[in-house]
Amino acid sequence: MYSTDTSASTNSRAQGSSALSLDLLLSNLPGTVYRCLNDPEWTMEFISAGVEKLTGYPASAFIGEHALSFASLIHPDDRSKVADDTNAAIRDRRSYQLSYRITNAAGQLRWAWEQGAAVYDERGAVVALEGFIADITVVRRADMLALEQASLLDKAHDAIFVMDMSARITYWNRGAERLYGWTAEEARGQHMPDLLCDDHGAYSEAWRQAIEEGEWSGELSQHRRDGSPMQADTRWTVVRSDPVAGVPQKILIISTDISERKSNEARIHRLAYFDALTELPNRASLLDHLRRALVGSARSRKFGALMFCDLDNFKTLNDTHGHAAGDMLLQAVARRLEHSVREADMVARLGGDEFVILVPPEEDTPEAAAHQAETVAAKIVAAMATPFQLADFMYAVSTSVGVTMISGVTDTVESALKQADTAMYQAKAAGRNTFRFFDPDMQAAWSARSELESGLRRALRNHEFMLYYQPQLDGNSRVIGAEALLRWRLPSGEMLYPTEFIKAAEETSLIVDIGRWVLATACAELAGWQRNPATQHLSLSVNVSARQFVEPDFVAMTQEILAATGVDPHGLKFELTETLVVTDFTHTVQTMETLRRLGITFSLDDFGTGYSSLAYLRKLPLDQLKIDYSFMRDVLTDRNDASIVRSIIALGGSLGLQVIAEGVETPGQHAFLSEAGCHGFQGYLYERALSGERFTRYVASVH
Repeated sequence: MYSTDTSASTNSRAQGSSALSLDLLLSNLPGTVYRCLNDPEWTMEFISAGVEKLTGYPASAFIGEHALSFASLIHPDDRSKVADDTNAAIRDRRSYQLSYRITNAAGQLRWAWEQGAAVYDERGAVVALEGFIADITVVRRADMLALEQASLLDKAHDAIFVMDMSARITYWNRGAERLYGWTAEEARGQHMPDLLCDDHGAYSEAWRQAIEEGEWSGELSQHRRDGSPMQADTRWTVVRSDPVAGVPQKILIISTDISERKSNEARIHRLAYFDALTELPNRASLLDHLRRALVGSARSRKFGALMFCDLDNFKTLNDTHGHAAGDMLLQAVARRLEHSVREADMVARLGGDEFVILVPPEEDTPEAAAHQAETVAAKIVAAMATPFQLADFMYAVSTSVGVTMISGVTDTVESALKQADTAMYQAKAAGRNTFRFFDPDMQAAWSARSELESGLRRALRNHEFMLYYQPQLDGNSRVIGAEALLRWRLPSGEMLYPTEFIKAAEETSLIVDIGRWVLATACAELAGWQRNPATQHLSLSVNVSARQFVEPDFVAMTQEILAATGVDPHGLKFELTETLVVTDFTHTVQTMETLRRLGITFSLDDFGTGYSSLAYLRKLPLDQLKIDYSFMRDVLTDRNDASIVRSIIALGGSLGLQVIAEGVETPGQHAFLSEAGCHGFQGYLYERALSGERFTRYVASVH
């Protein structure tokens, strides 16, 4: 008995402990556990204490004879669906999940989520429903808020999208679909810059600034799905990561299409700063560019130019053919002017038939700027000389150009315009179809140079050039050759030396034509010597300018002259300057090797005055070094000159090259050279340059 009573007592305590544990477990659940009948009222057989937190009613209110019907708490609009979903689950013998609204004891609506299942007896009849009900009001409100926000974002006119830190798109609203043309499904996962951006450099800068500063706003060039371009005003905001919520860092982008606005702005800008007829910059644009050019010039101390161009007799065209023809001419002139200037130069239309060219300040000296301006002005005058095709007739027109130098240090916008205008009227007064400089000194210099160039062209046409030959002697005072020297005899009889005109010729293409004449004349003279037993041993040195030597057809031209004159090229020597050699060393060597195979030899002229280098001397196919007369002048009194001359002679000997000195004028200089090992001489000590006939007589007299 005793043992029996003890066992019953132990079982009773165990059952009580289990009940307490179950109650504690149920009370800690975030909801309520229930068992109810399968009737319309959901009559409760059991419901845990958690129901009070959900409904505001204690669990006891749902149990007993006058129990509260749980079904009565369900919102009327949700009851039929709850019943239908429950019955369908029972019929299919599966569990059910329900979401519905209830009205709590305080009259407030709460959202409930329920999961349950039917309990069947051995015959398969439903005896009860068991399940769990939780309050999901907070979650439901968050979902509703998210849905509302998503709906608002979709209704936004702007494109709104999100990309992750790999620039992959993770969200894409309806506005983005409308703006860009890709659906959200198509856009998600795409690499944003590859999908949208035209300027990846601008995109990279936007990305950098957004990451560094947390946001960025600006304009980006983008394109739509159909490939059409667009300008977008965009704002990027970095949404920082939330480790607690498990949300990674992303970038929110709001993009607005401003293509139409930009187009309108461009149209307004064009109307304000461009001439409608010619599409050239107008007066306002010119003044702005001129002002900025002068400001920049004041800082850099560089020089530029301003030109006024006025069409000569433009009014005649308007009077005879009408304003439509005049407009056509102005448009054609505008295009021709644009093709006559450099890319950096600005062509503008002031109005009527007046055009202006701004040559930006880029030159270090007024002289260099004047030279550049002269080139442009000459091209303009020449370009205008060709008649214009206007509809069904040709029309010839010329232009008068006024040029003034500009510097931000001395000039203003107003003074520059006035000076260019004044110079333009000077050009008209000079006979039109020409250009004039405003500065009197510069105008005089240009006039002198222009006259010189015209004279050089006349000299070529009228055979005013002639060659003189200065003898070259060896150590035994025997004539071994000569150097051909150019002279220009003016119609007045005055004789000009190369120092007075070669520089002007070298600055134009005239030096090429003059050089061709010199070579042809020299070869003809040499061929004559080679037919004369007294002079057939002589060589003839011809100076070749850098401009002529680099001409693509120089070798072919030389071969033509050799063939035409019948000269033996082994007696011909080309004198090249050090400056030419180092300008394009590889090309120079190739050309020299080609000519050397023809039999022509080479002398390095004015050696020691330029970029003397043993490295290039060893690679050049040279035969002779020529000591410049500038070293010979003071060789007996200046230690440096004497040392240089000795070094040149020694260098020539070490390289196996002949050495000849020019400018030898005294016996003392001759003696110095002989003692130093130089045995080639040229200078007034022996003879000045002579005409061909006198040179032949001189050779005969010496021998």
